[in-house]
Amino acid sequence: MPKPLLGEYPAYFEGYINQVEVTDIQDAVKLLSHPLTYFFLNLPDEKGDYAYAEGKWTLKDLFQHIIDTERIMQYRLLRVSRNDSTPLPGFDENLYAQNAKPNTRSFVDLKEELKALRKSTDLLVSSLSENQLSNSGIASDKKITANAIAFILFGHLLHHKKIIEERYL
Repeated sequence: MPKPLLGEYPAYFEGYINQVEVTDIQDAVKLLSHPLTYFFLNLPDEKGDYAYAEGKWTLKDLFQHIIDTERIMQYRLLRVSRNDSTPLPGFDENLYAQNAKPNTRSFVDLKEELKALRKSTDLLVSSLSENQLSNSGIASDKKITANAIAFILFGHLLHHKKIIEERYL
């Protein structure tokens, strides 16, 4: 399914969608999943507690944010692709970050969770037909298509990869 057009998602997601340079979501799974997963899983374990500035998230915090967001967006993708018209609530990423407590976990455990979750996301996206991807629903009081959610999932990962490369390594 081709890249979504503005109007198929809230404008505030455009930055994530623009991060994805492939023009088909199935190509994103084939071409981006492995390199992205490899990048995140091969970050040095000793960097897990590193924050690039006072008051900024550590890599563990960032991983937990990525995991939480991936789970929520994957759930939205499932619901919208299955043509569930129940409006889906938003979520407060800062509230999740305050309550996640990733500092009580090892960086290795967070990597394993991300690896499993990414595989699950890829299998879900790969299983969806164009018809399912074209379904739309309501999330955070805004109209969005399943295809847009799938692109946002990849764009979110690409966004954080860039931040890690620029500020954490």
